[in-house]
Amino acid sequence: MPAKFAASLLASTLLAGTVAHAADAPSSWASGITFGAQVQGGFTLNPNSPKTNFGQLFNDKPNTVLLNQVLLTAQRAIDPKSPNWDIGFKFQVLYGSDARYTHFLGLLDHTNPGSRYQFDIVEANIAVHAPVLTAGGIDLKLGAYASPLGYETIDPLTNPFYSHSYIFNFGLPFKHTGALAVVHATDILDVYLGIDTGVNTTFGKGGDNNGAVAGIGGFQLTLLDGKLTALALTHIGPENPARLVPNADRYMRYLNDIVLTYKPTDTWTFVTELNYIKDDFAKADAYGFAQYVSYAYSPNITLNARAELFADGKNFFVASFPGNRDPVNAQLGFPTTVVSAPTGTTYGALTVGFTYKPNVPIKGLMIRPELRYDRSMSGSRPFNGGKDRDSLTLASDIVLTF
Repeated sequence: MPAKFAASLLASTLLAGTVAHAADAPSSWASGITFGAQVQGGFTLNPNSPKTNFGQLFNDKPNTVLLNQVLLTAQRAIDPKSPNWDIGFKFQVLYGSDARYTHFLGLLDHTNPGSRYQFDIVEANIAVHAPVLTAGGIDLKLGAYASPLGYETIDPLTNPFYSHSYIFNFGLPFKHTGALAVVHATDILDVYLGIDTGVNTTFGKGGDNNGAVAGIGGFQLTLLDGKLTALALTHIGPENPARLVPNADRYMRYLNDIVLTYKPTDTWTFVTELNYIKDDFAKADAYGFAQYVSYAYSPNITLNARAELFADGKNFFVASFPGNRDPVNAQLGFPTTVVSAPTGTTYGALTVGFTYKPNVPIKGLMIRPELRYDRSMSGSRPFNGGKDRDSLTLASDIVLTF
């Protein structure tokens, strides 16, 4: 395959250069290694007391205090602007209720399956900055890594809310295993090219739900002296489990996402996200739109709002997974309990809240209360156990970073 050959050639070239320049690495390389830890816990109040908060994944359990994440990180970040070769790595492990959804298939996905609290490896990769081919050089990541697609992330620190958007939950990958190159073509253009095993997969019979490779392509533009960025990426590959779908490798799934970020001042930030996902086997597609607005009211308080629409016309993508093992079983094609809307549905949601960083002796403390309203815009009743067209939740999380 041309894409696979190109990615392999690029990886071989960069790794060869890394070995050749290893002797040039500064003696203080180890001084760049950092260790970090953060803890996230939260609570979502749903007055209708359903079994799950439909449309929400990481905070899907209503009226229950959750330990979402204990996230431990060891890393050495590379400098993408360095004129020299630079080598780094990132190893990140997670324990908590979020691991039910973030698992790599075949990697700790069978640990503690009877509990809502599980272990996961979020990232395990090496990174290389190579000053080759272009003035800005190339950054290469090899191993297991969080997907570059989308605005919201697994790491709660970079999100404006405790709850996630429909796009993040149902329109994007969480993680990949493979190689990802970012070519700094010019001062304003970065080009992305990657090859991987698929969405949330690794290698082998238990690690990949089919037998074909997938890939990432796209670009990022940085304009107006950095005030405006446009990230447009696509991930293409078969994602249906071969256990259930004959000739699963033949049916592509296309995940396309554009994130426009505009920061006109130090206090205002506007983010627009557009998403389109299509599955050839199911002959289904979905469209998503999300608009974020953030205002830094003070050094301690940031006000946030998110408005979104997500149209799942064939009722294929949006679902809830009440069982502790359900998200993994669904990807592998094993029997599972999946709760979906009764018919194809267009979902609308409005979320408002704020981020509060109090001046206390404990540094790295963040509190994020939010009020969220979800509604079926197409007449179906997906919420609160299939009884309601809408859902109102009040939630908050606390994130403590060490």
